[in-house]
Amino acid sequence: MNDVIQKIYDIGIVPVIAIDDADKAVPLAKALVKGGLPAAEVTFRTAAAEEAIKRIVAEVPEMLVGAGTVLTKEQADRAIAAGVKFIVSPGFNPEITKYVIDKGMLMMPGTATPGEMEQAMSMGLDVVKFFPAEQNGGVAKLKAVAGPYTNLRWMPTGGVNAKNLLDYLSFNKIVACGGTWMVKKDLIEAENWDEIERLTREAVNTMLGFEVKHIGINTENAEEAMKAAKLFELMFGFDVAEGNSSIFCGSRAIEIMKKQYLGKNGHIAIGTNTLPRAIAYFKSRGFEFNEETASPKAIYFKDEIAGFAVHLVQK
Repeated sequence: MNDVIQKIYDIGIVPVIAIDDADKAVPLAKALVKGGLPAAEVTFRTAAAEEAIKRIVAEVPEMLVGAGTVLTKEQADRAIAAGVKFIVSPGFNPEITKYVIDKGMLMMPGTATPGEMEQAMSMGLDVVKFFPAEQNGGVAKLKAVAGPYTNLRWMPTGGVNAKNLLDYLSFNKIVACGGTWMVKKDLIEAENWDEIERLTREAVNTMLGFEVKHIGINTENAEEAMKAAKLFELMFGFDVAEGNSSIFCGSRAIEIMKKQYLGKNGHIAIGTNTLPRAIAYFKSRGFEFNEETASPKAIYFKDEIAGFAVHLVQK
């Protein structure tokens, strides 16, 4: 996978920004980073776009910056010179698409029909924008189109919001979603960075969907583990399900280990909607993982919390 596409996938949501005052670009970018979304598509709908991109690239280097609403070769050249990592257009213009590709820049042209998608694929693209997403049939249309286009993936934009975000991201052909609900024009104009950060964090939490899945308890051996499980059953009527290395009870809310395992006191499992994105999210914030415990569905953090090992698990 292309490195930039991988970063876009890891981030999961790309805020789409239309900014009229370049002086607001850096504080806006910092609010998005603090909220957990270090990416932005700065649209060329405004005269300040090019300068805004330059300032974000220079002063917020952790931000993955792209240019949106690129309609001409001249805009593409200016965006590339300003330091963007990807370019997005609202529609599919073969001439502009080829021009950007030939420049060696990642291009995600807007598509709405299978015909446009096939033309993009003929140019070697395997990721395109789907715009306007909701007005063109939403995720249901993409699931239908995905049948014949097995190698194509999309970044839906247009009508995506906090309420339907998971409908899109739960489909494995979606690289990320573009959205504006956390960067509304009135919030930018009012310089309400705290609210933008809050909405951004709320979007990230919706995407990742963290919740406690079970608590793990360490015991010395299988006999002690079963004794504890039977006590939970006697006291609370919890069901008991024995496995090879542990015993679950209370509809898998409690896992009793048959031996001492990770964590001084035991472990806590935190479920997430998307394990790869959750791992990338925490790594970007400086948290470390015990890579030896990594599996396709789970991974432990390196450090304990109050004597408990903590691991993420794919829901």
